[in-house]
Amino acid sequence: MLFQTTKEHEALRMKVRAFAEKEIKPIAFALDKESTFPVEQVKMLGEMGLMGIPYPKKYGGAELDFMSYAIAVEELSRIDGGTGVILSAHTSLCAWPIYAYGTESQKEKYLTPLSQGKKIGAFGLTETNAGSDAMGTETTADPDGDFYVLNGGKIFITNADVAEIYVVTAVTNPGMGARGISAFIVEKGRQGFTFTDHYDKLGIRSSSTCELVFNNVRIPKENLLGKEGEGFRIAMATLDGGRIGIAAQALGIAQGAFEEALAYSKERVQFGKPIAYNQAISFKIADMATKLRASRLMVYSAADLKENKQPYGMEAAMAKQYASDLGLEIVNDALQIFGGSGFMKGMAVERHYRDAKICTIYEGTNEILRAVVAGYIVGKPPKESAVKVKKAGGPVTGVRKKIILSDGPVKERVAKLVEALKADGYDFTIGLDPQTPVSAAGRVVCVGKGIGEKKNLGFAEALAHQAGAAISCSRPVAENQKYMPLNRYIGMSGQKFTGNLYIGIGVSGAGQHLKGIKSASTIVAINNNANAPIFKNCDYGIVGDFAEILPLLTAALDNGQPKKLVEQPKKIKRAVPKKLPPSYKIHICSGCAYEYDQGLGDPEGDILEGTPFAMLPDEWICPVCGEDKEQFI
Repeated sequence: MLFQTTKEHEALRMKVRAFAEKEIKPIAFALDKESTFPVEQVKMLGEMGLMGIPYPKKYGGAELDFMSYAIAVEELSRIDGGTGVILSAHTSLCAWPIYAYGTESQKEKYLTPLSQGKKIGAFGLTETNAGSDAMGTETTADPDGDFYVLNGGKIFITNADVAEIYVVTAVTNPGMGARGISAFIVEKGRQGFTFTDHYDKLGIRSSSTCELVFNNVRIPKENLLGKEGEGFRIAMATLDGGRIGIAAQALGIAQGAFEEALAYSKERVQFGKPIAYNQAISFKIADMATKLRASRLMVYSAADLKENKQPYGMEAAMAKQYASDLGLEIVNDALQIFGGSGFMKGMAVERHYRDAKICTIYEGTNEILRAVVAGYIVGKPPKESAVKVKKAGGPVTGVRKKIILSDGPVKERVAKLVEALKADGYDFTIGLDPQTPVSAAGRVVCVGKGIGEKKNLGFAEALAHQAGAAISCSRPVAENQKYMPLNRYIGMSGQKFTGNLYIGIGVSGAGQHLKGIKSASTIVAINNNANAPIFKNCDYGIVGDFAEILPLLTAALDNGQPKKLVEQPKKIKRAVPKKLPPSYKIHICSGCAYEYDQGLGDPEGDILEGTPFAMLPDEWICPVCGEDKEQFI
């Protein structure tokens, strides 16, 4: 074994490097500063045959090996990490599962334009409650005739709004854990399929990242990828290959930073000689080069195993974890060599420093990957030593009443809402300066993107006056639409609202926003999208057009008298709904009287909580006496 790439590999490297130097490098600073997707450059990658490197020519691919794919990602990332991950997510996360699990007609329809670069692909797995724990998927796909109806959302999606073809996971059989998740091919343009604004990220800013939102999106049944219940397995296999791409991205970012630092160390003269000859610096350079070589061998080895159809899951996890961890060390040393100059915006090494961090997080955090590697080595723990852990998930804002008023005339629904709020102790004869800081306000009226044009703020301001509330907004309204100053937005990274009453108007309920209101005593949501996440996180909600609802609500809160100004109203205790008895039957073993409660499941038998008795595997037996399912009543 020579541990050496072939002439063909190196010829491809030079081809991609020349492209990156000519087409990406001159605009890399602008792409980063303006958070702009390199549309024309990605189109050129398609014309060069680089968007389908490892796929057969019959599907429009270049029919090269996975080593070639890793080299292409590495070379693009050497100049710009964001451009590298565009290729990586497209090739390994969207195109590969279609190639590996798709039908022939699916491959012809979807893989071919992806491989040719005529369409860009993306992968939708991550959700607010399903990050490292992908079994926590809450997006649903319910069968309806010849279609599945998709509802929910995905977060942190690379290539999100620029893609046209998506592989998306969703729950088709609730209560069955991993076996209840399926995968689908979803096309852009489907009614109800929308996107949130771009995330404002620390690094890889040339890569488009935002959320996918599904509101009753109808997906033809022929777009099911694989079989029902195979989605989790497809997703995990997809991530195995994707980790090779992220490892290559981390390697390329580190290589770029290393080269920048090496060149600078030869030019920068201190104490009469270039600093490269200072032992402290030369040792850094030697260590950086060693780490790069070790990382490169691991990345290429994993790619080679995949190409030769050998097990590669463990090696891919090792390569991604190792290359990204060492990548951080390398870019840190590279910036240190630059000293103060490296800390300045516009320096490539500063951008590499920011780009490198994400590689330790996505496609499996490095903490999770260590668990993956350990699992390959030591296997699963014996059942008797398994720890019972309560399943995570549920509303971001905690347990809420979730009383959604969606039926009947709007005026009646508004009246019911006002009656309920007054019953909860809210006095609407009191008032508040609408510009009171969010953190000091007892009540807020918060507007989201759903408010539409800026002139519609008048509806919210009138309501805030009658509700005795301060005015606030979601982050996009302040940052992108600039309707309000930044100090008025609510969210995990902005102001936290810990007061009594929160009324959200046109707020969809992104996770970071919900975390900013989780301490509110009462959450009210007004939105025309019945599937908006905020409705799962509120106490009261009205589904409908805010332009019709708000004037009625404002009038209902107007007692015809001037408001009594109160600086800080008394904190109202949050109302927690009473726990109701289960709506399902408890099944009792006729042999030992053991009770199977689907709300608890059977953790010792790997049965998740929420699994109905009828959906238990045929081989399941009583965990106490071993009786078959048939012996339960």
